[in-house]
Amino acid sequence: MHAVFGVLFHFIGGFASGSFYVPYKKVKGWSWEAMWILGGIFSWVLVPPIAAWLTIPNFTEIIGQADSIVLGFTFLFGLLWGVGGLTYGLGVRYLGVSLGSSVMLGLSMVFGSLMPAVYYFFNKAEGKHGIDYFFTTNAGICVMIGLLVCVLGVYLCGKAGMLKEKDFKKLSAEVGKTEYNFGVGIVVAIVSGILSACFNFAIEAGKPMADVANALWKAANPGQGEFLYQNNVTYIVILWGGFTTNFVWCLYLLLKNKTLKNYTDSSAPLAKNLLLCALAGTTWYLQFFFYGMGESRLGNGASSWILHMAFIILISNAWGILLKEWKGVNKSTYTAIIAGIVTIILSICIVGFAKTLE
Repeated sequence: MHAVFGVLFHFIGGFASGSFYVPYKKVKGWSWEAMWILGGIFSWVLVPPIAAWLTIPNFTEIIGQADSIVLGFTFLFGLLWGVGGLTYGLGVRYLGVSLGSSVMLGLSMVFGSLMPAVYYFFNKAEGKHGIDYFFTTNAGICVMIGLLVCVLGVYLCGKAGMLKEKDFKKLSAEVGKTEYNFGVGIVVAIVSGILSACFNFAIEAGKPMADVANALWKAANPGQGEFLYQNNVTYIVILWGGFTTNFVWCLYLLLKNKTLKNYTDSSAPLAKNLLLCALAGTTWYLQFFFYGMGESRLGNGASSWILHMAFIILISNAWGILLKEWKGVNKSTYTAIIAGIVTIILSICIVGFAKTLE
């Protein structure tokens, strides 16, 4: 049952991450940087400590007593992940929700799932799998097959995006008004995909803080398994790093483009925009909240990261179809994106099955 609940939690987290940008698309009269940083204040600054306080009342003491090296590396990886998150927003802006998310999260899935295993192959640690695990055990081989199938699904989604570019001039007037730019978008997406994997590295770096929270909870609740919310304390430090990167860049854009005035522009629906940004930011944070719950059931290994990324890609592409991002493209293009979604669903089933082999 732990595996079933782990997959379910990752699905909820993936749904939150794959859906968070939808409210941003409804913001009117504001620049990208104005809405992005406002939503980020909710996802990186306001909501995380509230969630931590509700689940780990002594989270400030755990952070205060953590080793400076642990805090430093957790913050650093959060900083790098912040660059990935920043460029993620730009990738979605230029490629659309479905294609942008597929490329960026596909790369993040591969790097985030395998690089820690390479590290632990050379630096053994209890409870951590080295890269050899994926080639010498039935469960590991099954996970690797699931990863490869998911990469195939990402390829199909990418192929659909290239076909979409060819169809672009034939799209309806509604789609033609978007900022779709495959050349710029794909470069941004590659950078985002690689750096976004740093979030998994940050979780690894901050694991000592989560371990303390887990130990305290288990001492107070003996015989009840692992603490579902142990990662909420780690997220505080990771998201500080993410906020730092995004705040600096967005402040630069707000000053350069003179878009600070967006917040006082009476012609824009200020209250509605604020609510939409708050909803987007809070929804984005929920992906971390439920990822931590899924990880507590499946472990912070390749399976958790692959499932999380696969669900995000799946939901993002589903939103892309619902939002008519593929409206007007020819049959072969539409077939490619549907094939990509089906392939990713298959990969989720394979990785979920692998956990039953352990």
